[in-house]
Order: sequence, then C-alpha cells, then structure tokens
Amino acid sequence: MEITKKILSFDEACQYTGISKSFLYKLTSARKIEYSKPTGKLIFFEREILDNFLLSNKITTQQEIETQAQKYCMTTKKGGNK
Repeated sequence: MEITKKILSFDEACQYTGISKSFLYKLTSARKIEYSKPTGKLIFFEREILDNFLLSNKITTQQEIETQAQKYCMTTKKGGNK
C-alpha cells in the first residue's frame, strides 16, 4: 500500500510502518516518536517523521568499520607520544 498523504492517522501510520498498534501506542506514551493530538483524542503523524524514526539507529556495516579503522590508523600518531 502506497500512502502519499503528508499527515497520517494512527491506523494509517501502523499500516505505513508495519508497527503494531500496541507498540506504536507504547512509542507515543513514552514520547519516543513525535505526534500530534489536535483534538486531544485522535493521534496523527507526519509521514516524514515516521520515515526518520524508521531509519534511526543505523547499524554500521563491517566494510564501513574497516574503512574508519584504516583512516584512524593512518591519521593517528603511533606509540601514543605527544
């Protein structure tokens, strides 16, 4: 299902993200994801915020770790002397 709307209802956000309703409620009650309650009852989400949440906490690939280690070794003085 492709959702092109900018603002999603709670049920639409669950469908869009694949997150269960109970887990999404836990995220909102713990204030781990940004949402709006314009009437004090219904919950709405911006699609962009959901995208950012889903892509947060990225895991670095082994290749990226090796590249960073090589770069660090090449730019750091050996022996620990200042």
